[in-house]
Amino acid sequence: MAEWLYEAGIGEARAALVDGEEILEARIERDGAGPRVGAIVAARLLETGKPPMVALDWPGAPLASLTGLPPATSIGAALTVEVTRMSLRERGRDKPARARLAEAGAAVGDGPDLRTRIAASGLPVTDLRPTDPDRLEQAGWSELIDHVRTGHWPFAGGALWVDATPAMVLIDIDGDGDALTLAKAGARAAAGVIRCCDIGGSIGIDFPSLPDRAGRHAIDAAVDAALPQPYERTAVNGFGLMQIIRRRDRPSLIEQVVLDPVPTDAALLLRQAERSVGTGVLTLTARPAVIDHITADPTWIAALQNRTGRPVQLTPDAASKGIGHAQ
Repeated sequence: MAEWLYEAGIGEARAALVDGEEILEARIERDGAGPRVGAIVAARLLETGKPPMVALDWPGAPLASLTGLPPATSIGAALTVEVTRMSLRERGRDKPARARLAEAGAAVGDGPDLRTRIAASGLPVTDLRPTDPDRLEQAGWSELIDHVRTGHWPFAGGALWVDATPAMVLIDIDGDGDALTLAKAGARAAAGVIRCCDIGGSIGIDFPSLPDRAGRHAIDAAVDAALPQPYERTAVNGFGLMQIIRRRDRPSLIEQVVLDPVPTDAALLLRQAERSVGTGVLTLTARPAVIDHITADPTWIAALQNRTGRPVQLTPDAASKGIGHAQ
């Protein structure tokens, strides 16, 4: 039976829905990512354009677009809003959060965290500790992150190339052999990646060209069988392109890992550090940007020292590659 593995890491929480030794879904929730979906937040109206914009009463005063604003509301008015979409990062630009006016009397507070959301799925949740066997790694967590980084997802008979553009996430199916066989396998693989990484918004899948309508219908059916609802899609056209639209409330794993590489490496280094074995000073060595990111939040170092029982030293190394190392 599938179960959620949950890890309250330093700097980020992470969870994986695992069935046997396969990760079906992977989720990351980072410290400082802004108010979650469902958060009730005080806000101040900045402008009444289309859409109206508010500044949220949150660290850093992030912006949010607002729906449902009464026409007579003046700039500077104090409001209470509910976040309906988190802020999103895209290549070359960021999208502010979205919000609506909260119901009268709603209590200010953050929305459900990752642990709460996976528990609401009704599936069992196992909480992992750094001293436990590393079941996330056994299920392929590092390999999954590598696939996300490179955009390369091999499957039997071919591979996917995945790229998050400002317009949409594009998935190209690459391989040799019979086009219909490759397209069916690619459909299952693409649906798996969409589900695993929680890709939302507009998604384009480029299949091998299939001239006959029966083959294209078979691809449509393969996607529907592999990708859980809700979503909308077009049929595969004569050029092999299908477009899928899914709800986009939070950043996908691809956006988090690819478009925020420094926080990704910092969290992975802290994860490695809290599992390190030894005594004496625990030294974390990484490129300066990663060290600076960790240093910026002293609570992370305090948590690492508390979890390991070792004093921590941070060493920037311009020659360091990847996430660095802890020893």
